[in-house]
Amino acid sequence: MDLLKFKKQDRELRVLFASSEVAPYSKVGGLADVVGELPIYLDKQNVECAVFTPLYGCIDVEKYNIQELKNSELKISLGHSEHIFKLRFCQIPNTQVKVFFIDNPKYYSCFNVVYPKWCDEMYEMQRYVSFCLATLEYAKLLNFKPDIIHANDWHSAMLPVYLKSNYKYDEFYKDTKSIFTIHNLAYQGTCDKSIIDFANMRWDNVYKDNCLEHFGKVNWVKGALYCADKITTVSQRYAQEILEGDFSEGMGYTLRGQTYKLCGILNGTTYDKKFNIKEKAKFKEEIQRAFGLPQNPDRPLIAMISRLTYQKGLDLVDFAKFELKNQPADFVFLGSGEDRYQNMLIWLSNNSSNIRSWIDFKADLSEKIYKASDLFLMPSLFEPCGISQMIAMKYGSVPIVRATGGLDDTVVAYPNSKATGFKFLGYDSQSMVNEIKNAIWTYYDRKDDFKNIIKNCLETKFSWEESAKKYKFLYLDSLNRKNF
Repeated sequence: MDLLKFKKQDRELRVLFASSEVAPYSKVGGLADVVGELPIYLDKQNVECAVFTPLYGCIDVEKYNIQELKNSELKISLGHSEHIFKLRFCQIPNTQVKVFFIDNPKYYSCFNVVYPKWCDEMYEMQRYVSFCLATLEYAKLLNFKPDIIHANDWHSAMLPVYLKSNYKYDEFYKDTKSIFTIHNLAYQGTCDKSIIDFANMRWDNVYKDNCLEHFGKVNWVKGALYCADKITTVSQRYAQEILEGDFSEGMGYTLRGQTYKLCGILNGTTYDKKFNIKEKAKFKEEIQRAFGLPQNPDRPLIAMISRLTYQKGLDLVDFAKFELKNQPADFVFLGSGEDRYQNMLIWLSNNSSNIRSWIDFKADLSEKIYKASDLFLMPSLFEPCGISQMIAMKYGSVPIVRATGGLDDTVVAYPNSKATGFKFLGYDSQSMVNEIKNAIWTYYDRKDDFKNIIKNCLETKFSWEESAKKYKFLYLDSLNRKNF
Protein backbone atom coordinates (compact mmCIF):
# COMPACT_ATOMS: atom_id res chain seq x y z
CA MET A 1 0.00 0.00 0.00
CA ASP A 2 1.35 3.44 -0.94
CA LEU A 3 1.92 6.21 1.54
CA LEU A 4 -1.43 7.66 2.53
CA LYS A 5 -2.33 11.28 2.10
CA PHE A 6 -4.92 12.60 4.51
CA LYS A 7 -7.62 14.65 2.91
CA LYS A 8 -9.44 17.44 4.63
CA GLN A 9 -12.49 15.99 6.37
CA ASP A 10 -15.56 17.65 7.73
CA ARG A 11 -14.47 16.98 11.31
CA GLU A 12 -14.43 19.43 14.18
CA LEU A 13 -10.90 18.64 15.32
CA ARG A 14 -7.82 16.73 14.19
CA VAL A 15 -5.71 15.16 16.96
CA LEU A 16 -2.40 13.31 16.75
CA PHE A 17 -1.76 10.92 19.64
CA ALA A 18 1.80 9.77 20.38
CA SER A 19 2.52 6.99 22.83
CA SER A 20 5.17 4.38 23.62
CA GLU A 21 2.47 1.72 23.94
CA VAL A 22 -1.02 1.25 22.52
CA ALA A 23 -3.43 -1.57 23.40
CA PRO A 24 -3.95 -4.16 22.09
CA TYR A 25 -0.81 -3.95 19.94
CA SER A 26 1.72 -3.26 22.72
CA LYS A 27 0.80 -3.14 26.38
CA VAL A 28 2.72 -2.89 29.64
CA GLY A 29 0.48 -0.68 31.76
CA GLY A 30 -2.59 1.56 31.82
CA LEU A 31 -1.05 4.00 29.34
CA ALA A 32 -1.68 1.48 26.56
CA ASP A 33 -5.37 1.19 27.47
CA VAL A 34 -5.86 4.95 27.47
CA VAL A 35 -4.27 5.55 24.06
CA GLY A 36 -5.92 2.45 22.63
CA GLU A 37 -9.43 3.45 23.72
CA LEU A 38 -9.74 7.23 24.11
CA PRO A 39 -9.30 7.98 20.34
CA ILE A 40 -12.17 5.58 19.56
CA TYR A 41 -14.55 7.62 21.68
CA LEU A 42 -13.21 10.93 20.38
CA ASP A 43 -13.86 9.62 16.87
CA LYS A 44 -17.52 9.26 17.83
CA GLN A 45 -17.52 12.94 18.81
CA ASN A 46 -16.45 14.23 15.42
CA VAL A 47 -12.72 14.30 16.25
CA GLU A 48 -10.36 12.86 13.64
CA CYS A 49 -7.58 10.93 15.39
CA ALA A 50 -4.33 9.33 14.30
CA VAL A 51 -2.15 7.38 16.75
CA PHE A 52 1.64 7.06 16.37
CA THR A 53 3.66 4.42 18.22
CA PRO A 54 6.91 2.45 17.67
CA LEU A 55 6.79 -0.93 15.92
CA TYR A 56 8.33 -3.24 18.53
CA GLY A 57 9.33 -6.78 17.74
CA CYS A 58 6.62 -8.09 20.07
CA ILE A 59 3.79 -6.60 17.98
CA ASP A 60 1.96 -9.28 15.98
CA VAL A 61 1.87 -7.72 12.51
CA GLU A 62 -0.16 -10.53 10.94
CA LYS A 63 -2.73 -10.82 13.73
CA TYR A 64 -3.62 -7.13 13.53
CA ASN A 65 -3.23 -6.85 9.76
CA ILE A 66 -0.59 -4.13 10.07
CA GLN A 67 0.36 -3.18 6.53
CA GLU A 68 3.59 -1.69 5.30
CA LEU A 69 3.26 1.60 3.45
CA LYS A 70 5.32 1.68 0.28
CA ASN A 71 7.56 4.65 -0.39
CA SER A 72 7.49 5.47 3.33
CA GLU A 73 11.24 5.41 3.87
CA LEU A 74 12.32 8.44 5.86
CA LYS A 75 15.92 9.52 6.53
CA ILE A 76 16.65 11.71 9.54
CA SER A 77 20.05 12.91 10.73
CA LEU A 78 20.33 12.45 14.49
CA GLY A 79 23.57 13.17 16.25
CA HIS A 80 26.36 12.28 13.87
CA SER A 81 24.60 9.63 11.80
CA GLU A 82 21.66 9.14 9.47
CA HIS A 83 18.76 7.00 10.62
CA ILE A 84 16.25 5.30 8.33
CA PHE A 85 12.61 4.80 9.30
CA LYS A 86 9.66 3.08 7.66
CA LEU A 87 5.96 3.28 8.37
CA ARG A 88 3.21 0.69 8.83
CA PHE A 89 -0.40 1.19 9.70
CA CYS A 90 -3.72 -0.41 10.55
CA GLN A 91 -7.16 0.92 11.27
CA ILE A 92 -9.06 0.25 14.48
CA PRO A 93 -12.10 -1.81 13.41
CA ASN A 94 -15.39 0.06 12.97
CA THR A 95 -13.71 3.45 13.33
CA GLN A 96 -11.78 5.92 11.21
CA VAL A 97 -8.90 5.91 13.70
CA LYS A 98 -5.59 4.98 12.07
CA VAL A 99 -2.67 3.64 14.06
CA PHE A 100 0.77 4.30 12.55
CA PHE A 101 3.76 2.19 13.57
CA ILE A 102 7.19 3.73 13.15
CA ASP A 103 9.73 1.06 12.26
CA ASN A 104 13.46 1.23 12.92
CA PRO A 105 15.45 -1.97 13.51
CA LYS A 106 18.08 -0.23 15.65
CA TYR A 107 15.63 1.14 18.19
CA TYR A 108 12.30 -0.75 18.11
CA SER A 109 11.87 -3.94 16.11
CA CYS A 110 15.11 -5.43 17.44
CA PHE A 111 13.41 -5.97 20.83
CA ASN A 112 10.67 -8.46 21.61
CA VAL A 113 9.49 -6.30 24.51
CA VAL A 114 8.33 -2.70 24.82
CA TYR A 115 10.83 -1.64 27.49
CA PRO A 116 13.97 -3.81 27.47
CA LYS A 117 15.67 -4.27 30.84
CA TRP A 118 19.25 -3.22 31.45
CA CYS A 119 19.05 -0.77 28.58
CA ASP A 120 21.72 1.94 28.43
CA GLU A 121 20.21 5.26 29.58
CA MET A 122 21.37 7.28 26.60
CA TYR A 123 20.26 4.60 24.15
CA GLU A 124 16.81 4.56 25.79
CA MET A 125 16.56 8.33 25.37
CA GLN A 126 17.62 8.06 21.74
CA ARG A 127 14.85 5.54 21.09
CA TYR A 128 12.13 8.01 21.99
CA VAL A 129 13.76 11.19 20.73
CA SER A 130 13.97 9.53 17.32
CA PHE A 131 10.36 8.31 17.65
CA CYS A 132 9.11 11.84 18.35
CA LEU A 133 11.09 13.44 15.55
CA ALA A 134 9.97 10.75 13.09
CA THR A 135 6.35 11.26 14.20
CA LEU A 136 6.50 14.97 13.39
CA GLU A 137 8.08 14.33 10.00
CA TYR A 138 5.67 11.53 9.07
CA ALA A 139 2.67 13.69 9.95
CA LYS A 140 3.92 16.15 7.36
CA LEU A 141 4.45 13.44 4.74
CA LEU A 142 0.95 12.11 5.40
CA ASN A 143 -0.49 15.63 5.31
CA PHE A 144 -2.03 14.99 8.72
CA LYS A 145 -1.97 18.55 9.97
CA PRO A 146 -3.08 18.30 13.60
CA ASP A 147 -4.93 20.91 15.60
CA ILE A 148 -3.66 19.12 18.70
CA ILE A 149 -0.69 16.90 19.40
CA HIS A 150 -1.47 14.81 22.48
CA ALA A 151 1.75 13.51 24.08
CA ASN A 152 1.75 10.89 26.83
CA ASP A 153 4.39 10.46 29.56
CA TRP A 154 8.11 11.04 29.11
CA HIS A 155 8.46 8.87 25.99
CA SER A 156 6.66 11.50 23.90
CA ALA A 157 7.39 14.52 26.12
CA MET A 158 9.85 15.68 23.44
CA LEU A 159 6.95 16.65 21.15
CA PRO A 160 5.82 19.82 23.01
CA VAL A 161 9.50 20.83 23.28
CA TYR A 162 10.07 20.34 19.54
CA LEU A 163 6.95 22.39 18.73
CA LYS A 164 8.29 25.32 20.76
CA SER A 165 11.85 25.04 19.42
CA ASN A 166 12.76 23.32 16.13
CA TYR A 167 9.25 23.58 14.68
CA LYS A 168 8.33 26.97 16.09
CA TYR A 169 8.40 28.62 12.66
CA ASP A 170 7.33 25.58 10.65
CA GLU A 171 4.33 26.58 8.52
CA PHE A 172 2.79 23.11 8.85
CA TYR A 173 2.63 23.30 12.67
CA LYS A 174 2.10 27.03 13.15
CA ASP A 175 -1.44 26.60 14.55
CA THR A 176 -0.85 23.28 16.36
CA LYS A 177 -1.26 23.16 20.13
CA SER A 178 0.06 20.45 22.44
CA ILE A 179 -1.45 18.56 25.36
CA PHE A 180 0.78 16.62 27.73
CA THR A 181 -0.75 13.89 29.89
CA ILE A 182 1.04 12.67 33.00
CA HIS A 183 0.18 9.02 33.50
CA ASN A 184 2.88 8.50 36.13
CA LEU A 185 5.16 11.31 37.30
CA ALA A 186 7.63 8.84 38.81
CA TYR A 187 9.11 8.38 35.34
CA GLN A 188 10.52 11.61 33.88
CA GLY A 189 13.03 10.78 31.16
CA THR A 190 16.08 12.22 32.91
CA CYS A 191 19.44 11.82 31.20
CA ASP A 192 22.78 13.42 30.38
CA LYS A 193 22.52 16.78 28.62
CA SER A 194 24.45 15.49 25.59
CA ILE A 195 21.11 14.16 24.31
CA ILE A 196 20.40 17.73 23.12
CA ASP A 197 22.98 17.33 20.36
CA PHE A 198 21.46 14.00 19.29
CA ALA A 199 17.99 15.62 19.21
CA ASN A 200 19.23 18.41 16.89
CA MET A 201 18.04 21.02 19.37
CA ARG A 202 19.73 24.36 20.03
CA TRP A 203 21.14 24.59 23.53
CA ASP A 204 20.20 28.26 23.89
CA ASN A 205 16.57 27.39 23.06
CA VAL A 206 15.98 24.44 25.37
CA TYR A 207 18.71 23.99 27.99
CA LYS A 208 17.51 26.51 30.53
CA ASP A 209 15.71 26.49 33.85
CA ASN A 210 12.26 27.06 32.33
CA CYS A 211 12.64 24.17 29.89
CA LEU A 212 14.83 21.04 29.96
CA GLU A 213 17.53 21.82 32.52
CA HIS A 214 16.97 20.06 35.84
CA PHE A 215 19.85 19.84 38.36
CA GLY A 216 22.44 19.68 35.61
CA LYS A 217 20.63 17.08 33.54
CA VAL A 218 17.99 17.02 30.82
CA ASN A 219 14.48 16.23 32.08
CA TRP A 220 12.00 15.72 29.24
CA VAL A 221 8.92 15.85 31.47
CA LYS A 222 9.99 19.21 32.85
CA GLY A 223 10.40 20.47 29.29
CA ALA A 224 6.93 19.25 28.37
CA LEU A 225 5.39 20.91 31.45
CA TYR A 226 6.78 24.27 30.34
CA CYS A 227 6.18 23.88 26.61
CA ALA A 228 2.76 22.17 26.46
CA ASP A 229 -0.33 24.35 26.13
CA LYS A 230 -2.30 22.16 28.54
CA ILE A 231 -1.27 19.55 31.12
CA THR A 232 -3.54 16.75 32.29
CA THR A 233 -3.33 13.95 34.81
CA VAL A 234 -5.49 10.84 34.75
CA SER A 235 -7.50 11.70 37.86
CA GLN A 236 -8.51 14.84 39.74
CA ARG A 237 -6.94 13.71 43.01
CA TYR A 238 -3.59 12.97 41.37
CA ALA A 239 -3.53 16.48 39.86
CA GLN A 240 -3.59 17.80 43.44
CA GLU A 241 -1.18 15.25 44.91
CA ILE A 242 1.66 16.00 42.49
CA LEU A 243 1.83 19.69 43.43
CA GLU A 244 3.80 19.04 46.61
CA GLY A 245 5.18 16.35 48.87
CA ASP A 246 6.53 12.94 47.87
CA PHE A 247 4.16 12.47 44.95
CA SER A 248 5.55 15.57 43.23
CA GLU A 249 8.73 13.59 42.45
CA GLY A 250 10.81 16.77 42.53
CA MET A 251 8.48 18.55 40.08
CA GLY A 252 6.33 20.36 42.66
CA TYR A 253 7.94 23.77 42.16
CA THR A 254 7.64 23.52 38.37
CA LEU A 255 4.04 22.27 38.51
CA ARG A 256 2.90 24.94 40.96
CA GLY A 257 3.97 27.50 38.37
CA GLN A 258 1.88 25.75 35.70
CA THR A 259 -1.37 25.18 37.62
CA TYR A 260 -3.22 27.54 35.25
CA LYS A 261 -2.96 24.88 32.54
CA LEU A 262 -3.21 21.77 34.77
CA CYS A 263 -6.35 19.66 35.21
CA GLY A 264 -7.30 16.07 36.02
CA ILE A 265 -9.47 13.97 33.72
CA LEU A 266 -10.35 10.52 34.98
CA ASN A 267 -9.68 7.56 32.71
CA GLY A 268 -12.53 5.34 31.68
CA THR A 269 -13.07 1.73 30.75
CA THR A 270 -15.28 -0.12 28.28
CA TYR A 271 -18.67 -1.62 29.11
CA ASP A 272 -19.46 -3.99 26.28
CA LYS A 273 -21.82 -6.33 28.09
CA LYS A 274 -23.18 -6.30 31.61
CA PHE A 275 -21.73 -9.11 33.73
CA ASN A 276 -24.24 -11.61 35.08
CA ILE A 277 -23.33 -11.86 38.76
CA LYS A 278 -24.87 -15.35 38.90
CA GLU A 279 -21.94 -16.57 36.80
CA LYS A 280 -19.42 -15.63 39.51
CA ALA A 281 -19.79 -18.99 41.27
CA LYS A 282 -18.82 -20.84 38.07
CA PHE A 283 -15.69 -18.74 37.55
CA LYS A 284 -14.83 -18.94 41.25
CA GLU A 285 -14.89 -22.72 41.14
CA GLU A 286 -12.69 -22.72 38.02
CA ILE A 287 -10.09 -20.41 39.57
CA GLN A 288 -10.07 -22.31 42.88
CA ARG A 289 -9.41 -25.51 40.97
CA ALA A 290 -6.76 -23.95 38.73
CA PHE A 291 -4.83 -22.52 41.69
CA GLY A 292 -5.17 -25.57 43.95
CA LEU A 293 -7.47 -23.93 46.47
CA PRO A 294 -10.32 -25.70 48.30
CA GLN A 295 -13.59 -25.82 46.35
CA ASN A 296 -15.61 -23.65 48.71
CA PRO A 297 -18.19 -21.28 47.14
CA ASP A 298 -18.85 -19.55 50.48
CA ARG A 299 -15.25 -18.61 51.24
CA PRO A 300 -14.23 -15.13 50.02
CA LEU A 301 -11.70 -15.01 47.19
CA ILE A 302 -9.48 -11.91 47.21
CA ALA A 303 -7.52 -11.12 44.04
CA MET A 304 -4.68 -8.80 43.11
CA ILE A 305 -3.70 -8.34 39.45
CA SER A 306 -0.81 -5.94 39.06
CA ARG A 307 2.66 -5.12 37.87
CA LEU A 308 4.86 -6.19 40.76
CA THR A 309 6.53 -2.88 41.57
CA TYR A 310 7.01 -0.78 44.71
CA GLN A 311 4.24 1.59 43.57
CA LYS A 312 1.59 -1.12 43.83
CA GLY A 313 1.90 -1.72 47.57
CA LEU A 314 3.67 -5.09 47.44
CA ASP A 315 5.76 -4.01 50.45
CA LEU A 316 2.58 -4.00 52.53
CA VAL A 317 1.72 -7.50 51.35
CA ASP A 318 5.24 -8.62 52.32
CA PHE A 319 5.00 -7.11 55.81
CA ALA A 320 1.52 -8.58 56.33
CA LYS A 321 2.13 -12.01 54.81
CA PHE A 322 1.90 -13.95 58.08
CA GLU A 323 -1.41 -12.31 58.98
CA LEU A 324 -2.79 -12.93 55.49
CA LYS A 325 -1.95 -16.63 55.84
CA ASN A 326 -4.31 -16.79 58.83
CA GLN A 327 -7.33 -15.02 57.35
CA PRO A 328 -10.56 -16.93 56.63
CA ALA A 329 -10.21 -16.09 52.94
CA ASP A 330 -8.19 -17.15 49.90
CA PHE A 331 -5.82 -14.87 47.97
CA VAL A 332 -4.83 -15.05 44.31
CA PHE A 333 -2.01 -12.88 42.86
CA LEU A 334 -1.33 -12.45 39.16
CA GLY A 335 1.48 -10.35 37.72
CA SER A 336 5.18 -10.00 37.06
CA GLY A 337 7.83 -7.43 37.84
CA GLU A 338 10.60 -6.94 40.36
CA ASP A 339 12.38 -10.12 41.47
CA ARG A 340 11.97 -9.41 45.20
CA TYR A 341 8.17 -9.36 44.90
CA GLN A 342 8.03 -12.32 42.55
CA ASN A 343 10.13 -14.35 44.99
CA MET A 344 7.98 -13.26 47.93
CA LEU A 345 4.77 -14.38 46.21
CA ILE A 346 6.31 -17.68 45.12
CA TRP A 347 7.37 -18.29 48.74
CA LEU A 348 3.85 -17.52 49.94
CA SER A 349 2.36 -19.92 47.40
CA ASN A 350 4.66 -22.68 48.62
CA ASN A 351 4.20 -22.00 52.32
CA SER A 352 0.52 -21.28 52.83
CA SER A 353 -2.76 -23.06 52.29
CA ASN A 354 -4.76 -19.99 51.22
CA ILE A 355 -2.41 -17.89 49.06
CA ARG A 356 -1.53 -18.65 45.45
CA SER A 357 0.29 -16.66 42.75
CA TRP A 358 0.94 -16.82 39.02
CA ILE A 359 4.08 -14.94 38.05
CA ASP A 360 3.20 -13.81 34.55
CA PHE A 361 0.45 -11.86 32.85
CA LYS A 362 -2.17 -13.64 30.79
CA ALA A 363 -5.14 -11.60 29.58
CA ASP A 364 -7.60 -14.50 29.52
CA LEU A 365 -6.62 -15.66 33.02
CA SER A 366 -6.81 -12.07 34.24
CA GLU A 367 -10.40 -11.72 33.06
CA LYS A 368 -11.40 -15.00 34.72
CA ILE A 369 -9.88 -13.86 38.02
CA TYR A 370 -11.80 -10.58 37.86
CA LYS A 371 -15.01 -12.52 37.29
CA ALA A 372 -14.23 -15.09 39.99
CA SER A 373 -13.07 -12.87 42.84
CA ASP A 374 -15.30 -11.46 45.57
CA LEU A 375 -12.82 -8.76 46.60
CA PHE A 376 -10.01 -6.98 44.73
CA LEU A 377 -6.93 -5.66 46.54
CA MET A 378 -5.11 -2.47 45.45
CA PRO A 379 -2.93 -1.18 48.33
CA SER A 380 -0.97 1.26 46.14
CA LEU A 381 1.57 3.71 47.50
CA PHE A 382 0.32 6.06 44.79
CA GLU A 383 -2.04 5.50 41.87
CA PRO A 384 -2.44 8.21 39.22
CA CYS A 385 -5.74 6.66 38.12
CA GLY A 386 -5.91 2.90 38.22
CA ILE A 387 -8.07 0.93 35.82
CA SER A 388 -8.06 -2.40 37.66
CA GLN A 389 -10.53 -1.19 40.30
CA MET A 390 -12.90 -0.07 37.52
CA ILE A 391 -12.66 -3.44 35.80
CA ALA A 392 -13.14 -5.25 39.12
CA MET A 393 -16.27 -3.23 39.87
CA LYS A 394 -17.91 -4.04 36.54
CA TYR A 395 -17.44 -7.74 37.36
CA GLY A 396 -18.84 -7.41 40.88
CA SER A 397 -15.45 -7.77 42.58
CA VAL A 398 -15.44 -5.29 45.46
CA PRO A 399 -12.24 -3.17 45.67
CA ILE A 400 -10.13 -2.82 48.81
CA VAL A 401 -7.96 0.22 48.08
CA ARG A 402 -5.71 2.77 49.66
CA ALA A 403 -7.23 6.25 49.46
CA THR A 404 -4.84 7.79 46.97
CA GLY A 405 -5.07 9.27 43.48
CA GLY A 406 -7.66 7.73 41.19
CA LEU A 407 -8.47 5.04 43.74
CA ASP A 408 -9.82 7.70 46.07
CA ASP A 409 -11.74 9.34 43.21
CA THR A 410 -13.43 6.15 42.05
CA VAL A 411 -14.23 4.12 45.19
CA VAL A 412 -16.90 5.12 47.74
CA ALA A 413 -15.97 3.66 51.12
CA TYR A 414 -18.18 1.39 53.24
CA PRO A 415 -20.19 2.08 55.41
CA ASN A 416 -22.30 4.17 53.06
CA SER A 417 -25.50 3.34 51.19
CA LYS A 418 -23.65 4.17 47.95
CA ALA A 419 -20.48 2.29 48.92
CA THR A 420 -18.56 0.56 46.13
CA GLY A 421 -15.64 -0.75 48.19
CA PHE A 422 -13.35 -0.46 51.19
CA LYS A 423 -10.65 2.18 51.73
CA PHE A 424 -7.75 2.73 54.12
CA LEU A 425 -5.68 5.89 54.40
CA GLY A 426 -2.30 5.13 55.95
CA TYR A 427 0.43 3.45 53.92
CA ASP A 428 1.21 0.73 56.45
CA SER A 429 0.54 -2.98 56.57
CA GLN A 430 -1.70 -2.83 59.64
CA SER A 431 -4.07 -0.35 58.02
CA MET A 432 -4.29 -2.64 55.00
CA VAL A 433 -4.87 -5.76 57.11
CA ASN A 434 -7.56 -4.01 59.18
CA GLU A 435 -9.45 -3.06 56.02
CA ILE A 436 -9.09 -6.58 54.58
CA LYS A 437 -10.51 -7.93 57.87
CA ASN A 438 -13.34 -5.38 57.67
CA ALA A 439 -14.17 -6.54 54.14
CA ILE A 440 -14.05 -10.24 55.12
CA TRP A 441 -16.23 -9.55 58.17
CA THR A 442 -18.76 -7.70 55.99
CA TYR A 443 -18.75 -10.60 53.52
CA TYR A 444 -19.58 -13.13 56.25
CA ASP A 445 -21.68 -11.18 58.77
CA ARG A 446 -23.29 -8.32 56.81
CA LYS A 447 -24.44 -10.24 53.76
CA ASP A 448 -27.13 -7.73 52.79
CA ASP A 449 -24.65 -4.86 53.00
CA PHE A 450 -22.16 -6.79 50.89
CA LYS A 451 -24.81 -7.54 48.27
CA ASN A 452 -25.66 -3.83 48.16
CA ILE A 453 -21.99 -2.97 47.61
CA ILE A 454 -21.86 -5.43 44.70
CA LYS A 455 -25.05 -3.91 43.28
CA ASN A 456 -23.50 -0.43 43.48
CA CYS A 457 -20.33 -1.68 41.78
CA LEU A 458 -22.28 -3.17 38.89
CA GLU A 459 -24.28 0.03 38.43
CA THR A 460 -21.23 2.35 38.55
CA LYS A 461 -19.94 3.47 35.16
CA PHE A 462 -16.63 5.13 34.38
CA SER A 463 -17.26 5.51 30.69
CA TRP A 464 -14.84 6.75 28.07
CA GLU A 465 -17.70 8.82 26.63
CA GLU A 466 -17.50 11.21 29.59
CA SER A 467 -13.71 11.36 29.51
CA ALA A 468 -13.74 12.01 25.74
CA LYS A 469 -16.15 14.93 26.21
CA LYS A 470 -13.79 16.50 28.74
CA TYR A 471 -10.74 16.03 26.50
CA LYS A 472 -12.59 17.55 23.55
CA PHE A 473 -13.54 20.52 25.71
CA LEU A 474 -9.86 20.89 26.70
CA TYR A 475 -8.69 20.68 23.08
CA LEU A 476 -11.11 23.39 21.99
CA ASP A 477 -10.14 25.55 24.95
CA SER A 478 -6.43 25.31 24.08
CA LEU A 479 -7.27 26.44 20.56
CA ASN A 480 -9.34 29.33 21.94
CA ARG A 481 -12.37 28.04 20.12
CA LYS A 482 -15.88 28.25 21.43
CA ASN A 483 -16.48 25.23 23.63
CA PHE A 484 -19.43 23.00 22.87
